[in-house]
This record gives sequence, structure tokens and C-alpha cells, in this order.
Amino acid sequence: MQTYISQPTVLGADDGVRLESGPGRDLVFKLTGDDTNGALDYFTCEVAPKGGPPLHVHHTQEETIHVLKGQFRVRIGEQCFELDEGGFARLPSRIPHAFLNLTDEPGELIVVFTPGGGHRFFQELGPATRNGTPDHTEVAAIFDRHDMSLLGPPLSAD
Repeated sequence: MQTYISQPTVLGADDGVRLESGPGRDLVFKLTGDDTNGALDYFTCEVAPKGGPPLHVHHTQEETIHVLKGQFRVRIGEQCFELDEGGFARLPSRIPHAFLNLTDEPGELIVVFTPGGGHRFFQELGPATRNGTPDHTEVAAIFDRHDMSLLGPPLSAD
């Protein structure tokens, strides 16, 4: 039996695995599931003004968001909350959720997924969503392959 021994990680402010998500959503993974033997992902997420992901659900992965910059509307199930800088939300698995940057400036979040491995989802999603209008069927299939379901459009500022 092979034993996994975790190694210390020390990174500079701009260091990490840099990935693209949807338009204006760049991610910097400080830790991926590969680094943590699948335990977690820890990354910063830059969110475009009035931007955010579509309504979706993780079937097995828990998610937390911690607002570093901006003001966000967060939908968890049927409830909506507003988070200012320093605000935090836990998005349990199997509960639909989405978030939206309410400001006219880029926002920034710290996101944690557990278990880890979410970086693989973003490695696949980024190229499919960055150029023009993404194909809904292709995006939904990417969500499905990573044990998530795409449920609806992004939140609106209204």
C-alpha cells in the first residue's frame, strides 16, 4: 500500500495554476485536488462586472465562497443573499446555487471545493466558454462529466 505524504506549499501572490472560466472569470488555483490527494481545491476567482456562473448543482462537491472584493448576490436553493467584502457562504452539495458580481468593477472570491479535482472541470470548461457564445449542449455535457448539472441561466442584477 502506497502512503501519500502531503508536501508544504508556499506560493507568491500571482503563483498557482491559472485557468480561464467564463468571460471575465479567471481562476488561480493555489491548491488542486492533485496537490491534496483529492481532499480539496483552493483558488481565487476574478469575476467580471455583473458576471457570474449559471445556476448549477454539484452532486458530490461542497463549495465555499469568501468575498475579497466586490458585492455579490448568492442564490442557495430558493434563497438569495447579498455578500459584501469579507462575506462568506457555504454552498452544500446537491443544492442548486449561483452567484453574481453586483458591481461595475471586477470582483474577487476565494473558492474552496471539497473533495478536490474541480480544476479539471475548469480546464475543460474554459476553452468552451471563452470565445463568443458557448454551445449550451456542450457546456451541459461538460457539467455532467464532472458530476454537476447545469440548471439555468446566471442570476440577474434585477
